[in-house]
Amino acid sequence: MRLLSVLAACLLCLAALPAQAFDTSARAAYVLDQTTGTVLLSKNADEPLPPASMSKLMTLYVTFEAIRDGRLGLDERLPVSEHAMSYKGSTMFLDTTDRVRVEDLLRGVIVNSGNDACVVLAEALSPDGTEAGFARFMTTRARQMGMDNSTFMNSNGWPQAGHRMSVKDLAIVAQRIIEDFPEFYPMFAETEFAFDGRAPQNIRNRNPLLSLDIGADGLKTGHTQEAGYGLVGSARQGDRRVIFVITGLDSERARAEESEAIVNWSFRHFAEKTIAKQGVPVERAEVWMGGAPSVGLVPNEDWTVLLPILQSGDLEGEVVYVGPVDAPVEKGQQLAELVVRPDGLPEMTLPLVADADVPSGGFMVRVTAAANALIKKWLSPDAAT
Repeated sequence: MRLLSVLAACLLCLAALPAQAFDTSARAAYVLDQTTGTVLLSKNADEPLPPASMSKLMTLYVTFEAIRDGRLGLDERLPVSEHAMSYKGSTMFLDTTDRVRVEDLLRGVIVNSGNDACVVLAEALSPDGTEAGFARFMTTRARQMGMDNSTFMNSNGWPQAGHRMSVKDLAIVAQRIIEDFPEFYPMFAETEFAFDGRAPQNIRNRNPLLSLDIGADGLKTGHTQEAGYGLVGSARQGDRRVIFVITGLDSERARAEESEAIVNWSFRHFAEKTIAKQGVPVERAEVWMGGAPSVGLVPNEDWTVLLPILQSGDLEGEVVYVGPVDAPVEKGQQLAELVVRPDGLPEMTLPLVADADVPSGGFMVRVTAAANALIKKWLSPDAAT
């Protein structure tokens, strides 16, 4: 592996002072700026943990897919099984005499956090008609979505051995809901849902941020004794959206205060910076036996990231590639990565591609390259004498 230092002139003047990382008391936390894809905070992000009701987001995502694909209708009425009715905790108080509209079930899950509503949807979509079968289906679907630290044992996050998600996986499914189903996402900002008037004590959305006028519009709280208090949240201010996940807090108040602090920190202490421009070479890579001795390494698009607003100066980074690159080279072929490491933030990586075609060299190029290689070998300190 060959490492080449990035020339300071290739980057904007950015940071000299270290970033002030957010000091969270959560057991695990993950903060993503969705607009730029910048990870602002990562603490135990890949650790599989009990997700409590936050795992309902995966049930919702799979249900949204079924509605989009025509396998389930919003006005379709679904039966309530004995198994669904048997769940305790937060429920819609459904019983086996009900046939409930899918749209009402969705709000029952999102706003009321209904354990019973989740099971009704799960049994309707399960390959074998059972909640356990639906959980296995969700686990498979999660793997396909890149959620490698998620294993589902039920549809609603009720405490059960082996039911686990990482905070990064929760952020993935939250981002997918926001991006893939904008028609359903406004439901997550609804503060009340009084289904049939039968559960007046459970009509309010538990998300503590929705009433604070800080741009919060989702997604899902969670709490069990094992998991502690957690929240998958999102907020939008101007053109920026932040998605965050926290879990393992010791009280409802701590969850509310930590969530608000994370949103304010994310928007107030970072600014967008373009650190590489589309088509502008960041570095050049040597080409072996090519019609040209080197080729420019460029990003396919402007690379804009979030950086702490206090930073100024040169941002440290390097271009990583295996070289010299063998000819022929095609324009647009990925050859390298630009890696930058802002103080206090996770490492960031951008693919770099060739900015031009480089054909294989002719006979004289090959002869010259072979001769140069022999000369370097003879002159090497390790060469036999």
